[in-house]
Amino acid sequence: MVHSAVLVKMFPGNMVCNNIDMLEELESLEIEEESEVEFSDIPSWKSERGGKVLVNVDSFAAVGDGVSDDTQAFQKAWDVACSTPKSVFLVPQGRSYLISATKFKGPCADKIIIQIDGTIIAPDEPKNWDPNFQRVWLDFSKLDKAIFQGAGVIDGSGSKWWAASCKKNKSNPCRGAPTALTIESSTAIRVKGITIQNSQQMNFVISRCDTVRINGVKVSSPGDSPNTDGIHITASTNVVIQDTRIGTGDDCVSIVNASSNIKMKRIFCGPGHGISIGSLGKDNSTGIVTKVILDTAVLKETTNGVRIKTWQGGSGYVRGVRFQNVRMDDVSNPIIIDQFYCDSPTSCQNQTSAVKVSEIMYRNISGTTNSAKAIKFDCSDTVPCSNLVLSNVDLEKQDGTVETYCHSAQGFGYGVVHPSADCLASSDKSAEITESIAEDTCHTEL
Repeated sequence: MVHSAVLVKMFPGNMVCNNIDMLEELESLEIEEESEVEFSDIPSWKSERGGKVLVNVDSFAAVGDGVSDDTQAFQKAWDVACSTPKSVFLVPQGRSYLISATKFKGPCADKIIIQIDGTIIAPDEPKNWDPNFQRVWLDFSKLDKAIFQGAGVIDGSGSKWWAASCKKNKSNPCRGAPTALTIESSTAIRVKGITIQNSQQMNFVISRCDTVRINGVKVSSPGDSPNTDGIHITASTNVVIQDTRIGTGDDCVSIVNASSNIKMKRIFCGPGHGISIGSLGKDNSTGIVTKVILDTAVLKETTNGVRIKTWQGGSGYVRGVRFQNVRMDDVSNPIIIDQFYCDSPTSCQNQTSAVKVSEIMYRNISGTTNSAKAIKFDCSDTVPCSNLVLSNVDLEKQDGTVETYCHSAQGFGYGVVHPSADCLASSDKSAEITESIAEDTCHTEL
């Protein structure tokens, strides 16, 4: 807990009160990790257990040779499993199932389990992709209390999609590509143990969901695969990701508009573009993200560490964020707020509105960077960043010195902060008051 004595030399009385209140709020920010949904760990080698009804895709004429199209068998098995209480939709181990773009729709009968022990692979030719499913491959929707689990693999066969990307081939038009696994419009979802790899574009999307627990999932795509975000969270609340390894060609985790109460714990990221909130505010849109915690992470050789990125011209806000207990290993931009983000050189003009970024805490962050600017707060001229807090930050460059860059950013540091955050502006740095005055003014219980 931060005591008022730490702050009184930095701010006048009312600012001491406000900052102590804000720090208490950031430090007490917590997100429940458990929910009423339990993992079941149904073994694939038993036909029945605990009253579960096993629905094996092989029983619906799935071939599982990786060549035959098993889409219809999966759809038929899903229809039965979804309409049967306490069912297990089983993709058995030791086989590879070629599945075209498919939507697995709920609502389903009580407590369906999707047990993926085998491998599900996508067709590898973009030219043959169903135009009605341009952005999805395996799409699950309108589920409640569903569990995805198993030791199996979802493989998007994405290499031809990556080669056709405008980021790989500048002469190609920029087009969206499918997401390997999408869970949307669902509640009380658990995902445990599965591997998602080589996605055509994003690997795993959580969209318009509430109460999602992701545990022990592995996401893997090459570091040069374009737009292959590991786990992308949009318009979702109460999402916990833990004990997860992500290596990809874009953000390991990306959190975008209308998302709140997001917790990431024990995350390994690399390769990739780091762990990002945003981008937000593109095309003058509104972006709102609140209550995000990253607690215990290792980022290895990523292009960014912990990042907030917004476009010029947007509106809304990002606030109530705590990044803590993070180890950086040769990361290019360990701590960065970029309010001038764009992925097109023709759309980066400075504009008069921006997404407001405030109440962001960076605590216990250490490691190495290959950038001179280890900390970069590049904030909007018209809507400055405020209440940025750094505590126990120690970042080093192996072959040189490091610095903090600030543009239109207000906040403070306490404890060890290296490189120094002296460039953060306050409304009155020269003001000094005594601790007793601060306590008399604040009436704050610490």
